[in-house]
Amino acid sequence: MNEKTTQLLERTFRFGVDVLKFLSTLPYNFIYKVPMLQLSRCSTSIGANYEEAQGAFSKRDFSYEIGISYREARESVYWLKTLSELYPDDKYKIDFERFKAETLELKKIFTTIKISSSK
Repeated sequence: MNEKTTQLLERTFRFGVDVLKFLSTLPYNFIYKVPMLQLSRCSTSIGANYEEAQGAFSKRDFSYEIGISYREARESVYWLKTLSELYPDDKYKIDFERFKAETLELKKIFTTIKISSSK
């Protein structure tokens, strides 16, 4: 496994864990349970699917798993935007913006990987 792959595996893992830790700091409100659960799932799925891609049986399988990581990053952006509207306090704004920026970066990375793996 090359160094960039190892770094991205760690980065996606760290992102998922950091999102989970952040979600645990938000005040609980029953009505916000669904978006919080959705974000917890898709943010951790980014790394899980990238990890799965490393064991792909074929180029096509690899590309498929990368595509899932990309879609999970897109979904993470959606739920981050939703929750940032539900929790507008300034004390959460920096974290929401940081996580949104990271998901946008991950989307770009997975797009590049998918394009280069399709050649």
